[in-house]
Amino acid sequence: MTDIAKLTGVSQSTVSLVLNNATGAKFSEATRSKVLKAAADLGYRLSTRDAVQPSKDERSLIVYIADEISTSPHPVVNIDGARDAAYAHGKMLAVYSTHGNADIEQQVLEAALSSSNVFGVIYATVYTRKVSPPAALSQVPTVLLNCYTSEGGFSSVVPAEVAGGHVATEYLLRAGHRRIGYINGEHWQDAAKDRLKGYRTALATADLPFAQEMVRDGDWSSGTGFEHTLSLMRESSPPTAIFCANDLMALGAIEALKQLGLRVPEDVSVLGYDDQEIARHTHPPLSTVVLPNYELGRWAVETLLQDEHNRAAGAPVRHRMVKLDGPLVERASVRVITEENSPAVNIISD
Repeated sequence: MTDIAKLTGVSQSTVSLVLNNATGAKFSEATRSKVLKAAADLGYRLSTRDAVQPSKDERSLIVYIADEISTSPHPVVNIDGARDAAYAHGKMLAVYSTHGNADIEQQVLEAALSSSNVFGVIYATVYTRKVSPPAALSQVPTVLLNCYTSEGGFSSVVPAEVAGGHVATEYLLRAGHRRIGYINGEHWQDAAKDRLKGYRTALATADLPFAQEMVRDGDWSSGTGFEHTLSLMRESSPPTAIFCANDLMALGAIEALKQLGLRVPEDVSVLGYDDQEIARHTHPPLSTVVLPNYELGRWAVETLLQDEHNRAAGAPVRHRMVKLDGPLVERASVRVITEENSPAVNIISD
C-alpha cells in the first residue's frame, strides 16, 4: 500500500479502501481506477474477494483497548490494520478508548471479558512505552500494540525506531550531507530516544563525530520545528540538511527556512518522519520515513490468531517482541550534493 500511495499521490488509507472494495467510501471513480492501475503496473495480483464466512469458533470478537484514539492520527491507522486482519479471518473488532483512565479501563475489561464470544484482546497505547497491563489480561489471550512489558508474558509489536532514525540519517549521508541537524521530539519518550540513537549510530557508521550543537529537543509540534530550525541556522557552521523526528516539525522547518530566504532543497534539505497525509502537500513535498501504523495493527491481530491456533494444536506459545520497519519515501525535499554544487549557507543573526 505504501508503494501504491507513493506512485499515485493518494493516502495509504485511500489505497486500503480501494483494494478492500469498501462500500460508502468517498473517493471518485478516477481515484479508484488510478489506484488499481498503479497496483497492476507494480506487479501486484488483485484477486476478487469473496464474502468472509462467519467463523465456526463462537469466540468471534476481538476487543481492542486503546488509551487514546483522537489525540493523534496514528491510532486510527493502527485500528484500520487490526480491523482488516480481523475481518479477513471472520472476526469482528470492538474498539474501546479509555483515555488512559484506570477506572474506565477496568469497567471496559469487566464488561468485555464477561462475554463468552471474546476471542482475545489487543491492548494499545498512543505512544510507545513500557506498561504494566491490567491483571485481567492474564486471563485472556492478549497482544500488546505499541507497548511492551519488562517481564514478558505477552507478545508485543512496536515500531523499529532506532532503525528508522538510522535509515533517515543514512539517506542524508548518501545524498552527500555531512552537517546534518536533528530536531527531536520530547526526549523522555521512547520514540524520541530511539530515533536519536539511530541518528547517532548512522553518523558513527560513517565515521562522523556526533555534534551536540546540531541537535535540538522539540515537542513534536510545527512551532518547535520552526524555532529550532532558526536556531540551527544561527550556528557558525549551519547544517546542509535537517532531519526532523516527525512531519509536523519538518513542516515548521520548511517554513523557517523560507523565512530566512533559503530554498528547500536547493540550499537546505529537510527530511521528516511518520509520513502523515500533510507530507504529500508541503512545498516541496516532504521526503519522510513511514511509521508502519497499519502493519502494526495487522501484526497484532494476526499474532493473536496464530498464538491461539498454536495453543489449540498443543504447540507452545512463545511470547515475543517484534519491531516493524517502515520504508523511506523519497519526494522532493532532499537534494543530492557534491563538491561542485555544495550550498554555501552561513546564516548568523541575533
